[in-house]
Amino acid sequence: MEATRPVPKEAVLVVNAHSRRGEALFQEAKAKLEAAGIRLIAAHPIKDPSQLDITVREAVLAGAPMVIVGGGDGSLSSTVDDLVGRDCVFALLPLGTANSFARTLGIPLTLDGAIETIATGTRRRIDLGIINGDYFANCAAMGLSPMIGEGIPHKLKRTLGRVGYFLWAMWCFVRFRPFRLTVHDGKEKRTLWATEVRIANGRYHGGVELIEDADVESGEIVVQAVTGRSSLRLAWDWFAKYFKLPHRQAVTEEFHGQRIEIDTKPRQKISIDGEVLAKTPAVAEIAHRAIEVVVPRG
Repeated sequence: MEATRPVPKEAVLVVNAHSRRGEALFQEAKAKLEAAGIRLIAAHPIKDPSQLDITVREAVLAGAPMVIVGGGDGSLSSTVDDLVGRDCVFALLPLGTANSFARTLGIPLTLDGAIETIATGTRRRIDLGIINGDYFANCAAMGLSPMIGEGIPHKLKRTLGRVGYFLWAMWCFVRFRPFRLTVHDGKEKRTLWATEVRIANGRYHGGVELIEDADVESGEIVVQAVTGRSSLRLAWDWFAKYFKLPHRQAVTEEFHGQRIEIDTKPRQKISIDGEVLAKTPAVAEIAHRAIEVVVPRG
């Protein structure tokens, strides 16, 4: 069994100050990380989100042993590409709204808890998902999720958090239409009606555990479709899984594999960890044991 090396005590901190809590918590995070014994080689509050991955890439190329990224799921997902194939550990401060990736990894959602994880945790090598060549951390989706992610007013999300997401989701729900989905997992090709499709490396999407069979160490990507033409089935699916009802898998169908081809009629936008970045047709793949992250011990 491969020995686990200790988590580095030196790092570069990069915080998306545009995220819901990033600007307010940057100075606090910096001070608390240093108090916890993490020597910060550099610390960057990023107010222009387009500079986030550039800043992380520069830190990795400069030889930083660990990069700590603070922000929401979109911020984290946009930076993981730069750590693939590099001897650099990825640590995260969940400062967003849903924080699905942190939930998947079991990282506390409080700033103090996340910093304690970085200071006392352990390394874990995990898979990443890939959509049309773009790495992502946790979950991509098509259907209602891209409508919410692309259109939600930033002030609504920043002010109300998950409540804001819910209110905007209700507005999008009444305008949403089902679509034809075709999935080819390399063994068989299936076509079915769907109202939402999740392409999952991790179990959480929108802060809710929706894809229970997904695992960041499984070596497989999971495509989960909410089947049928009724939007009420989608509402039931979210409700049942949020409250963990016994028959919460009743309206979904799953496909597992290392490479899965996906197409839709009409074409659908794809949100990748909350950011609309692709469209169908798409190829979903898994990058097995792609990066090392810091997670709690035990």
